[in-house]
Amino acid sequence: MRLLVGLGNPGPEYERHRHNVGFMAVDEIHRRYGFGPWKKRFQGMVAEGLAADEKCFLLKPQTFMNLSGQSVGEAMRFYKLTPADTIALHDELDVAAGKIRVKQGGGHGGHNGLRSIDDHIGKEYWRVRIGIGHPGDKDRVHGWVLGNFAKADEVWLPKLLDVLAAELPLLVKGEPEKYASRVASLTAPPKPPKPEKPAPAVG
Repeated sequence: MRLLVGLGNPGPEYERHRHNVGFMAVDEIHRRYGFGPWKKRFQGMVAEGLAADEKCFLLKPQTFMNLSGQSVGEAMRFYKLTPADTIALHDELDVAAGKIRVKQGGGHGGHNGLRSIDDHIGKEYWRVRIGIGHPGDKDRVHGWVLGNFAKADEVWLPKLLDVLAAELPLLVKGEPEKYASRVASLTAPPKPPKPEKPAPAVG
């Protein structure tokens, strides 16, 4: 069994925020695999379903980001899962927009949702770090994270969410490196065509 946690803030005013890309990712998983209805449990919204014949629970904490760990800890203990069975999908400033990184453990990097999860279940859970890019100035970070995705992001965001969900079986079957590699491959922009060699001069 796996617990897949999307991080974000509840409420329609936050729906398109970069900080809510974790919610967007689990919503796409929910849609693609036909999970059951969302139900209020564990201070969050939970849905149950199968991916690659593996039973999975989707969780969207409704505690606001800074208290996400309360919800994650309750769900993990109820389902008798370990941190290693738990996968958090979240926004990541230090990863380029449209890219992902997958890792187990590590620091929270200033992400308040991860900090809260660390406090409640330790650090040995898996993270799918979904790159939102950096605004380039630390004074702009707050507004960047808590701002809506721009129109320019529509070039890569829907495709990335689709591929994150489509390749999920690799992740839940315990092949995180292969998962990350497949997502990178399938979301890479097409290579520009090689320039044609000039025709040899005649005469």
